[in-house]
Amino acid sequence: MNQCAISFADSLPDGVGGNSPVNHSRFATTAHDRLRILERYRRIAMVGLSSNPFRPSHFAAIYLISEGYDVIPVNPRESEVLGRKSYPSLAAIPGLVEVVDIFRESSAVPEIVEEAIAAGAKVIWMQLGVIHEQAAEPARAAGLEVVMDRCMKIEHARFFGGLNTIGMNTAVITSRRRAT
Repeated sequence: MNQCAISFADSLPDGVGGNSPVNHSRFATTAHDRLRILERYRRIAMVGLSSNPFRPSHFAAIYLISEGYDVIPVNPRESEVLGRKSYPSLAAIPGLVEVVDIFRESSAVPEIVEEAIAAGAKVIWMQLGVIHEQAAEPARAAGLEVVMDRCMKIEHARFFGGLNTIGMNTAVITSRRRAT
């Protein structure tokens, strides 16, 4: 591989958010853990998904939907987001929820984790800046995987070569797209 073709993500020790304090806690996840989650689970309840196109949750949902994920809006203030019915809570969603992607402030996390455990979710994924060590404990004890201070959209783009599609300068000097 040409040395000039090293990607932006490869230059960071653990990808986006590598300096997060969560990487030094007992709830740290590895890049391999996050990749496995993204490959295994396809049904995502996005708590706090907004219909406002300028909100990060909206952009993340568009990206994840375009990558084939089933994104379910969870927001009591919205009736529909991106043409999908919005639910007031995790309990109101019919069927199994695999990943609960949290776009809320850290103080809201414990209640969301309780709902996720009751709903039979497999993963709690807290977005960039969202860290709640105490809420991670009961989630892990109930068998859920926990990811904190990471963005599903960014992590997916990092692993599957889509960083350029989310507006990041990947520092790859080539006109060819990566093979999929």
